[in-house]
Amino acid sequence: MPRRALDYAYLSIAASLLTMALKFGAFFLTGSVGLFSDAVESVVNLTAGLIALLAIVQAQRPADHSHAYGHGKVEYFSSGAEGILICFAAVGIAYASVQRFLYPRPIESLGWGLAVAAIAGAVNLGAALVMLRAAKEFDNIVLEADARHLLTDVWTSVGLVAALGVMLFAPPSWRILDPALGLIMSVNIIWTGVALVRRSVAGLMDEGLPKAELERIAQVILCVGGPEAGFHALRTRKSGAVRFVDFHLLLPGAMTVQQSHDVCCAIEKELGALWPRTQTTIHVEPCEDYASFDGWKVGGLCNGRLIGQKGPRSPGISRK
Repeated sequence: MPRRALDYAYLSIAASLLTMALKFGAFFLTGSVGLFSDAVESVVNLTAGLIALLAIVQAQRPADHSHAYGHGKVEYFSSGAEGILICFAAVGIAYASVQRFLYPRPIESLGWGLAVAAIAGAVNLGAALVMLRAAKEFDNIVLEADARHLLTDVWTSVGLVAALGVMLFAPPSWRILDPALGLIMSVNIIWTGVALVRRSVAGLMDEGLPKAELERIAQVILCVGGPEAGFHALRTRKSGAVRFVDFHLLLPGAMTVQQSHDVCCAIEKELGALWPRTQTTIHVEPCEDYASFDGWKVGGLCNGRLIGQKGPRSPGISRK
């Protein structure tokens, strides 16, 4: 699997090199600022692909003494760097568009420009769809970010081809559509960049797993633990493709260490079946002892009770 993930990163780089050559060639043929903005974004695609490749290599390194939880978080640095690069590219495109508004230039060889832009868009679309499938298979945020970026480039190319097609048959006064399109594209690109940066920050800040996954984890704990089980201090985070789950498990105090251990192993097995790379840490406590309810010290979700009493229970999470 790791080797295949690298292969998809190489695919992104190859697609970016090809489309960059095509788009800059179209720009030199036509002088269109819209094509120039599309070409600049392909440079960002190439840079992002190189960063993604380095991030995947680093993330695959095993845990060591200095990084006991592995190196998966480097993927968030990669997607964040890609987002920042996208924002810089958007600023450059907007500047070029404004300059074209102030100092108009005729656009030439529109037919060739249209053909080349369409081919480049098709290349990016094929690479993006393949990488999206790989991102889902490997649960890899780096591949997903790169694929989403390529898809943004595809939609930009679609809009560009449509606008240039109009200009091909429109009177000269419509040539203002070219820099106008460049400005619109810069806004679209910067929106993508900001979204990537926000998602990367959320990962670096150890944002918890989505609500649907938290509810599934709670169901597994309560179903495997039995009718007298409960939990609190459920805390989750994700580092690359690895999910980290830890919580305090409430079990009857009369259970032996072996029995408690078997319950923990069963819970870990069920969570591992749902998400293969999950690392689960469980702290067992007797549910009869009120001192066991110390989840407030560490935070996290709670769904547990004292035997014979109504204890704290989080809304939206129930035993099924």
